Amino acid sequence: MALLKTWRDMAYSETANRGDLQRFWNTYFEAEKEIYAQLLKNPDEVVSGTVKELADKYEVSVMTMTGFLDGINDSLKEANPIEEMEEDTQVNLGFDKPLLYKNMVAAGADWLYELPEWEAIFDEETRKALYKEQKSSTTVVKEDKVYPNDPCPCGSGKKYKKCCGKK
Repeated sequence: MALLKTWRDMAYSETANRGDLQRFWNTYFEAEKEIYAQLLKNPDEVVSGTVKELADKYEVSVMTMTGFLDGINDSLKEANPIEEMEEDTQVNLGFDKPLLYKNMVAAGADWLYELPEWEAIFDEETRKALYKEQKSSTTVVKEDKVYPNDPCPCGSGKKYKKCCGKK
């Protein structure tokens, strides 16, 4: 069975005890934070190897590395074959720095996008700009409603009901 399915069955289990699931995720997030801290120290180095080799390198289980690969995949310059990934599948961690930062913001992972290692990659102004760009990309802006007695938005000077609002 592909590693990703096993990971998702474990991580998103409907039958697991809520406390066990909470502890599972807390442990995972700590491991994830450590891996990102190491990756961000050398952001231009493309780390690669098999899933098992990377799990050993970062001192995590193969399942934790599978979850990590699932999470980072959308931020990679070249996506990994995560759907059919096994322990001996070659993968890489060559990430797009701005995209990774914005994806961390989108996920609400403040423990990741606030890592001190980001300071050596982007200055504070750039981090704020990337944060704002990500947040505004998901904000829905509703146009102002035009009421019948409002001036017509076409600029004619007439009331809306007497101009573009006629039926």
